[in-house]
Amino acid sequence: MTSSRVELRSAASPVRVLLVDDQALFREALATLLGVRDDVVVVGEAGDGEEALRRVAELAPEVVLMDLRMPVLDGVGATRRLHVEHPEVRVIALTTFDDDEDVFAALRAGAVGYLLKDVPSARLVEAVLTAAAGGSVLDPSVAAKVVARVARLPAESPTPRAQPLVVPLSEREVDVLRLLADGRSNREIAGTLHLAEGTVKNHVTNVLGKLGARDRTQAALRARALDLL
Repeated sequence: MTSSRVELRSAASPVRVLLVDDQALFREALATLLGVRDDVVVVGEAGDGEEALRRVAELAPEVVLMDLRMPVLDGVGATRRLHVEHPEVRVIALTTFDDDEDVFAALRAGAVGYLLKDVPSARLVEAVLTAAAGGSVLDPSVAAKVVARVARLPAESPTPRAQPLVVPLSEREVDVLRLLADGRSNREIAGTLHLAEGTVKNHVTNVLGKLGARDRTQAALRARALDLL
């Protein structure tokens, strides 16, 4: 995600944000922090996941800052339902906890970001703008966990496994996905696989669509969470 894209998005209209946390004092502080910005507008608050689902339907936010451990319906459950019922809404997990179970559960549920509550205010605003523009954001400690998890994955699977996708990836799309997940550009993928760059672009588009991902980073995270790589 380039800074120019974020700047263009924020200049057009303020990003509509919903705050979801069971601690009213934290929601109030967060609303105050974001309220001084011209590029972000807090359109509402919710104290649990069920209320968050209702508020999203009523207020149509672009980004939801979602706590994970809440009563009634937790943040992972709410994120999973939002991903199905309102796929256009971008969810950033904003929590105190960064244990592996929480991190990967949130990412598998469809969160496009994971930040800790001690994040600097400028970084939080940047994350909201990045998410609204289609990008993904991870706290450094969380990014380290993702990298560590990926490093433990086997280089090759000895036998093909059924893909947990409605429309499975073709063998060529899996090849493209592996290189995409390694951070390769379309041109680099084309050179490695001896394909035209336009063909690679078409494969990338198909991969993103089948994974339900909005960008390459999210596609790589979801593929790893689904054990496709």
